[in-house]
Amino acid sequence: MIGLGTQDSAEEAVDFVERGGTYSFPMYWDETFVSWEVFGIASQPAAALLSPDGEVLAGWLGAFDQDEVLRLTAEYAG
Repeated sequence: MIGLGTQDSAEEAVDFVERGGTYSFPMYWDETFVSWEVFGIASQPAAALLSPDGEVLAGWLGAFDQDEVLRLTAEYAG
């Protein structure tokens, strides 16, 4: 799992991580919004489940069910 920030400044993204305690996975910053184009993201929150080779296996725009994400992750992990 990774986090990918785009909408705020890099400083605001760092503050978000520090306030939320989001240290269990790496966070990246894309100031170009290219990632939104690549993954078809139109708004936040958004999530994508990717295969090891980068294929999008499932995606969510808006609020998403954590249990569904975990179930699909286990399913695709085999």
